[in-house]
Amino acid sequence: MISAAIAAETAGDAHAMAFYEDPTFWVAVAFILVIVAFFRPVARALTASLDTRAEQIRTKLEEARKLREDAQALLAEYQRKQRDAMSEAEDIIAHARTEADRIRAESEQALEDSIKRREKQAMDRIAHAEAEAMRQVRNQAVDVAVAAAGKLLQENMPADKADALVDQTIKDLPNKLH
Repeated sequence: MISAAIAAETAGDAHAMAFYEDPTFWVAVAFILVIVAFFRPVARALTASLDTRAEQIRTKLEEARKLREDAQALLAEYQRKQRDAMSEAEDIIAHARTEADRIRAESEQALEDSIKRREKQAMDRIAHAEAEAMRQVRNQAVDVAVAAAGKLLQENMPADKADALVDQTIKDLPNKLH
């Protein structure tokens, strides 16, 4: 009951006083002013810290974007260089094939020319050997025929007829040589 009486007295006093006369009001106002007074520098520091952090993040994002662009540019450059290298390699291979075909054709032609030249040399040697063999056969045939004719003439012809035949042959010899 005592507390009810105190509460009633306090409630009656509260109605009788103006709000600005109440110490609770002034404590609340002082509290709010202290909070506001401390909040401004803290808010400025917090805002500055957040702004600094945001700027750092923005800078890092910008650096990352630049690095990405640089990486893409390098990738494009290396892809272009690879395409150029592949094109150059294909050109080199095509040139090498053309050169190999040309060398093969030249080699085949040189081999064919060499074979023809050697064949002609062999044919010339054969023809020369045949001509030499024919000359030797003719000479031998002439020698055999002369020997046989001489033997026949010695055996069958009288000496005076043989002398006349030799003289006649010597006379006809210049006509037969030309």
